[in-house]
Amino acid sequence: MRNPKHESSEDYLETILILGKKLPAVRAIDVATEMDFKKSSVSVAMKNLREKGYITVTDAGYIMLTDEGRSIAEMIYERHEFFSEWLMELGIDKKKAIEDACRMEHDMSQESFEAIKNYVEKHRQAS
Repeated sequence: MRNPKHESSEDYLETILILGKKLPAVRAIDVATEMDFKKSSVSVAMKNLREKGYITVTDAGYIMLTDEGRSIAEMIYERHEFFSEWLMELGIDKKKAIEDACRMEHDMSQESFEAIKNYVEKHRQAS
């Protein structure tokens, strides 16, 4: 069964990771803008992520992923990229592929993800 809180945390961590690749520093307002959420909602989420040890926030308000937070974010990002590309290869339009990838990235065990990834990569090489 899906855990929306867990999924939401993963989405925030993934967004912080992506923004960190584009911006010199990530702030809550950047996350709110990127995710199209209210700053107050993002502030609550950042507090929860900080309490779980996934992020640190400087006195100046800059958000940084901890090692554990980065590990989760990179796992989710890898899945998102893989599923998006694979679905588009199968003929799914980009918007739908990205939406579906976002759902798929959260609900699958690492074992199943690795098996699908290996299968797809093996068949890509054979083509």
